[in-house]
Amino acid sequence: MVHSAYDCVQLVADCPSKIDAVESYGSKLLAACSDGSLRIYSPQCHSQPSDHHSPLHQEPYALEKTLAGFARRPLISMEVLHSRELLLSLSESIAFHRLPSFETFAVITKAKGANAFDWDDRRGFLCFARQKRVCIFRHDGGRGFVEVKEFGVPDVVKSMCWCGENICLGIRREYVILNATNGALSEVFTSGRLAPPLVVSLPSGELLLGKENIGVFVDQNGKLLPEGRICWSEAPTEVVIQKPYAAALLPRFVEIRSLRDPYPLIQTVVLRNVRHIRHSNNSVILALDNSIHGLFPVPLGAQIVQLTASGNFEEALSLCKLLPPEDASLRAAKEGSIHIRYAHYLFENGSYEEAMEHFLASQVDITYVLSLYPSIILPKTTIVHEPQKLDIYGDASYLPRGSSGLSDDMEYPSTSHMLESDEHVALESKKTSHNMLMALIKYLQKKRNSFIEKATAEGTEEVVLDAVGNNFASYNRFKKTNKGRGSIPISSGAREMASILDTALLQALLLTGQSSAALELLRGLNYCDLKICEEILQKGNHHAALLELYKCNSLHREALELLHKLVEESKSSQSEITHRFKPEDIVEYLKPLCGTDPILVLEFSMLVLESCPTQTIELFLSGNIPADMVNSYLKQHSPNMQARYLELMLAMNENAISGNLQSEMVNIYLSEVLDWYTDLCAQQKWDEKVYSPTRKKLLSALESISGYNPETLLKRFPPDALYEERAILLGKMNLHELALSLYVHKLNVPEMALSYCDRVYESMHQTSVKYPNNIYLTLMQIYLNPRRTTASFEDKIINLLSPQNTTTRKVGSATSVKPKGARVTKKIASIEGAEDTKVSSSSTDSSRSDGDGDEFSEDGSTIMLDKVLDLLGRRWDRINGAHALKLLPRETKLQVCIACCCAIDGDHS
Repeated sequence: MVHSAYDCVQLVADCPSKIDAVESYGSKLLAACSDGSLRIYSPQCHSQPSDHHSPLHQEPYALEKTLAGFARRPLISMEVLHSRELLLSLSESIAFHRLPSFETFAVITKAKGANAFDWDDRRGFLCFARQKRVCIFRHDGGRGFVEVKEFGVPDVVKSMCWCGENICLGIRREYVILNATNGALSEVFTSGRLAPPLVVSLPSGELLLGKENIGVFVDQNGKLLPEGRICWSEAPTEVVIQKPYAAALLPRFVEIRSLRDPYPLIQTVVLRNVRHIRHSNNSVILALDNSIHGLFPVPLGAQIVQLTASGNFEEALSLCKLLPPEDASLRAAKEGSIHIRYAHYLFENGSYEEAMEHFLASQVDITYVLSLYPSIILPKTTIVHEPQKLDIYGDASYLPRGSSGLSDDMEYPSTSHMLESDEHVALESKKTSHNMLMALIKYLQKKRNSFIEKATAEGTEEVVLDAVGNNFASYNRFKKTNKGRGSIPISSGAREMASILDTALLQALLLTGQSSAALELLRGLNYCDLKICEEILQKGNHHAALLELYKCNSLHREALELLHKLVEESKSSQSEITHRFKPEDIVEYLKPLCGTDPILVLEFSMLVLESCPTQTIELFLSGNIPADMVNSYLKQHSPNMQARYLELMLAMNENAISGNLQSEMVNIYLSEVLDWYTDLCAQQKWDEKVYSPTRKKLLSALESISGYNPETLLKRFPPDALYEERAILLGKMNLHELALSLYVHKLNVPEMALSYCDRVYESMHQTSVKYPNNIYLTLMQIYLNPRRTTASFEDKIINLLSPQNTTTRKVGSATSVKPKGARVTKKIASIEGAEDTKVSSSSTDSSRSDGDGDEFSEDGSTIMLDKVLDLLGRRWDRINGAHALKLLPRETKLQVCIACCCAIDGDHS
């Protein structure tokens, strides 16, 4: 877009001779005329003396003096060397004049016939072209110039310019780089057919080379630069650079273009017969035939206003960067304002991402940007902004419509065409909305890091203040409650803005279908508003994200309730849940809560204990939740799973379950078995040899664990059932005779009785007891005296469990199946001694054995001699033969006695 970058002011009018060259020296104008004179002009209204740093004035100039005969021939060009206070002129030769006297002090005679030159002010080097030669001279201070080099070139040089240590030459219709050290030439590219070659030096040290109407940027070695190309309206004859613009002298006018890609046209200055264009310290000088004009830059502020008003925002922003450092605040304000206007312009025209980039650069508050998105719900805030109202969502007139070109009298399209048009509009609207939201997401993500850092730092500062007891800072501070995150001060600007940003970002992610990104946002540190986000996630069925929202706000109960609901719904095939939730998900959620809220863990673990017991028990163990607490909770809330928990605990880690819990487990089993027994008795279906799964567990537990009190359990047993369980308990109490009586007379399973004796024998044998064979003699006595043992069984049980029999209770509660130590040895010895006494008295008082007194059992059956003989035959090596022989009846067959004798001999040997 064209705007006024320069004001064109006529400085000199009606020069009597044609002007061949023009230059400025301070605030003075130097005009070299065709009559060989040098005319010096100065401002009419400024009489103060000026130095070479003074700028030109935007006012008419008057002739100060004329130096007639300044040159013998018309000047081709001239240049003021400000650093050395010299004027260099090219006429028939090259001459140097002192300033401000204009006295000629040096003439380079070798430059006679030269047609082009260029001065390197940094090194004080002069290069000029004469015919097909290029010469290099060096300024030797006040003593003149010294020749350095001379090189031959292929043709006449039409344009030349220093480029670092080399020289760029325009020869014929091409450009070459001349090595100023060795004279080597390297080609660059051709200059075209219509326009002569044009070499222009840039302030950066690079070059602008003319190729017809195109200016090409190259570096000091002639290599093309990526900056692009300036396309002039016509091929220029001269170009001057005055940042940020380049002014080119065209045949009919002066064209001014920006030096910023894509180098747009800025201004056209129409003047007739402009012969030369020259750069001054604050302006561009135009030399016409008989007058001089100056192009003075319009103040940057005014240019910025013009560009902004015309919608040329990029150019306006580039000019803002040229404002002087002392106007930093003005620059920031102008840039911010331009970025905002430019952003609105881009937004309205559908360039949403570019618009967000400018909103980002403007540093405008995010609430300003979010006001462009009415569909985004924001938390209530104490920070109020009044953004410019934009009717973006009004009638959507910016969207293409299929019927926009129809007049009222035209034929209406068919229904199918109207439907297609409506579908097209709806599709375009949806696409537009998606693009808008995607741009917003990128904008918010770029802003987010700084917001989160500030909010976190603000929270840390408050914690520190509270820790040191600085109550003054928090005095009279009104607070709002945010569930799970504690109290957040209303004056907490950083966290308030972070909440606005995260809440908007979450909604934008969900609206664009980026559920996984929304999930990641919630999993990290975030300040999403709980109430707004909860409602949105619930409506959209974003269950996983809702779980994370509850979790990050420490609303674990709400999260677990939702998770349990989702697990139950996942079990149904008709459920609409896309992600299937499993009971294990609840276990995983509970793991971090074991140390902080064990009661909550226990409460919700009950929901999955039955479906995934192993994982749940592992949860209790890994979370170090006390087993007594777990058991107590199960007993109260889920008694049907109490035994299962204790079983798994015992299976996974036997040491993790205490004696109390072991006793608890056995009692649970016993209660279930008793209930089962009662039900079968009521149905008259009880059978001692029937085993339910729980009864099998009870028997196994009674055998394998030792943490319970057998005497206490015995009191719960029915008097006429569960003999096998009763036998195990009697064995735990070392009441072996009673236990064996149950196996023999109640259960009628001699094999179990024999196995029982084997276990007791092996246990005693391992403890090196002196008389380990008495248990088998006890079994023999039960076989040989069925009536006596059966008759006394009930009495012994009653005496055992009676409150008065404290001795029995004490023994029963303190002993086990595997006796240990001196107490066990003493008990065994007393039993053996009793048996010896019994055998001895039987032999002395009569000639009958102990078995002769009870040939028939209580029910009329004979003594179990065959069982005795079988026992002797199978365990003769473990039985004291002499004692066994005394117990046998007198009528026992000879072969039995022989077997016993063999046993006795074996013992004595």
